[in-house]
Amino acid sequence: MNILAIEPFYSGSHKAFLKGLIEHSSHTIIPIKLNYKGWKWRMHGDSVTLAQLTNQVEEDIDLLMVSSMTNLPAFIALTNPRFSNTPKIMYMHDNQFTRPIPEGETRDLTFCYINYLSMLVADKLVFTSQFHIDDLMEALPKFLDNYPDDKHYNTVEQIREKSIVLQPGLDLKSFNDQPDTRSKNENPVIVWNQRWQFDRNPAMFFRVLNRLNDIDLKFDLILAGDTKHDKPEEFEKAWQRYGTQIAHFGYVDDKENYSKLLHSGDIVVSTASYEFFCTPILEAIYCGCHPLVPNTLHYPELIPKSLHSPLLHAPVLYDDEDALFKYMKDLLTGKTKPLPKSSLQNINKHLDWSRKIKDYDKLFESFEN
Repeated sequence: MNILAIEPFYSGSHKAFLKGLIEHSSHTIIPIKLNYKGWKWRMHGDSVTLAQLTNQVEEDIDLLMVSSMTNLPAFIALTNPRFSNTPKIMYMHDNQFTRPIPEGETRDLTFCYINYLSMLVADKLVFTSQFHIDDLMEALPKFLDNYPDDKHYNTVEQIREKSIVLQPGLDLKSFNDQPDTRSKNENPVIVWNQRWQFDRNPAMFFRVLNRLNDIDLKFDLILAGDTKHDKPEEFEKAWQRYGTQIAHFGYVDDKENYSKLLHSGDIVVSTASYEFFCTPILEAIYCGCHPLVPNTLHYPELIPKSLHSPLLHAPVLYDDEDALFKYMKDLLTGKTKPLPKSSLQNINKHLDWSRKIKDYDKLFESFEN
């Protein structure tokens, strides 16, 4: 099959996902992509450029796959009639209905409506987690309530019926060549490898670290992750307080160095308030970092139930800030033991592209005539 993959936001997890599909699928993935220039502009202005780029594609297209940043109705109209009868999959990396809004801003429903119409046009909606589906379905009726008439509540069920969960593949095997070095650590190493952004709730992370530091517990830090957004002030304060304890500070653009850092970490922490699928946390888990993650969002479905509260090792899921503090303190003092690497890799090794691609190819082939 020839599959045209439309990605107006070729950056971060969107970029990694598309690269994985291209490399591993048994079908021909033809990418049409635009580099990161701000998501609002991409959602508004992508369709004209994407349609023009598509005109250069000579192959017959059997399936259209677009990301959730795409204005699908506009794209179809601008390429009409080429894709009017082509099956359409929309991959829901995220949505505009429940995306957290920075303090002082209000939600622009224009982008919600672009998402809404695009979901109606698509034949299949692919989500990264069941939590994402449930979160969106709860938000849709509230969104429709904003309009004076013709609310079309029935479309919520239409969208639900064509929604499935299919977790993205990950390039986990690329971490296999790096040896573990955590046994050489003088102090336990705590890892932050997510975006430096308010919706990852770094304020809570550093509050807990400060409480641990206040009772004289020893630890070192790796503060990595995407830093191209406006950086919360907590990171600069952390540099001032923990400078001599920080093994790394900032984004790591080299995969080998990133892998070295993860293989030296002992604990990886998420304090996210909004998240549908966190690739960095899963990468750290695969490399042997014991995770402490919220007992909310997508994590309860991601972590096997047998590991929610292990009998012989430290917990993985925490309910609130005090619980996170306790679990981290117990790990730092040796009261509890981290899960062994073999158990950690059982959490997500099935997500490596070498295994996950069969699920995507099966989905693609379900649209063959």
